[in-house]
Amino acid sequence: MEIFNHNANFNFLGLRRFSIGLAALLIVASVALIGAKGFNYGQDFLGGVSVSVAFQNPVDTNDVRDALEKSGVENPLVQAVGGSREVAVRLLPKDDAKNGGAATGDEAASRVAKDVVKAIQAVRPDASMKSYSFVGPQVGEELRSDGIVAVIFVIVGIMGYLWIRFEKRFAIAALLTEIHDVLVTLGIFALTQREFDLTVLASVLAVVGYSINDKVVVFDRVRELFRSSRNATPEEVLNRSINSTLSRTIITSLFTGITMAALYFIGGPVVHNFAITMLIGILVGTLSSIFVASPILLWLGVSKQDLMPRTKEDPELSRRP
Repeated sequence: MEIFNHNANFNFLGLRRFSIGLAALLIVASVALIGAKGFNYGQDFLGGVSVSVAFQNPVDTNDVRDALEKSGVENPLVQAVGGSREVAVRLLPKDDAKNGGAATGDEAASRVAKDVVKAIQAVRPDASMKSYSFVGPQVGEELRSDGIVAVIFVIVGIMGYLWIRFEKRFAIAALLTEIHDVLVTLGIFALTQREFDLTVLASVLAVVGYSINDKVVVFDRVRELFRSSRNATPEEVLNRSINSTLSRTIITSLFTGITMAALYFIGGPVVHNFAITMLIGILVGTLSSIFVASPILLWLGVSKQDLMPRTKEDPELSRRP
């Protein structure tokens, strides 16, 4: 199945100055947004109160969320737990709790938990509190630092893999484009101030894996064409590689995007951030695979000699006439 002609020869590399310039501009803008506005961290990173509520009859999480919002509870996160008769309600800490005031610890958590159950019981009298807990903001600090380490570890690991499988220039190109994809995705979150939680962090890691998969497909074709061509220049090989894999790239991105869109519209509010992050990452990763990765390879000076199998010199053969 092909959308574009396999033998097309559109000059993608002819746009390299524009595409690389735009990519650099987006990176600078994303870093500036992240530094100036920061992220709108969710409860996973800020801490707060978690309340487990049990019901005698099945319940819909949307009904619970509506009941809490009508009673004045701000930004409740409601998730089903182990079926349809138990939900977990998580609330962000109040300002006094963040500042270490009187409303901290178990006493404050108990009071908030009772208010939550009372608000739910106004709509569902069969509700009862099963348990509650308070998570301090120091846990969120740990999660943030661990998340940054995880993203860096994944990107560096991918770079090492590509260095072994291809050549160091491919690893450097992949590293630069992955940094671009991650920073632009995070920059959009900083710009829109959508809630940033563990689900978003997980989707950022998924974006890294998805994006590198697209680039490996193009890199494989680059290696194949370099080895099979005789007189083609690096720019011609890179252009042919992008053109010959373009249908595969677009089809994969399109159907993955459709899946994420379905998850957003049908999966409920709990997975909204995951789906949106994936949609942004798919778009950014696809464009960088087409317009950024190969121009960087050309700029780094990749050539046929870099990809040819290397054989050890045999002294005996060199002495023969």
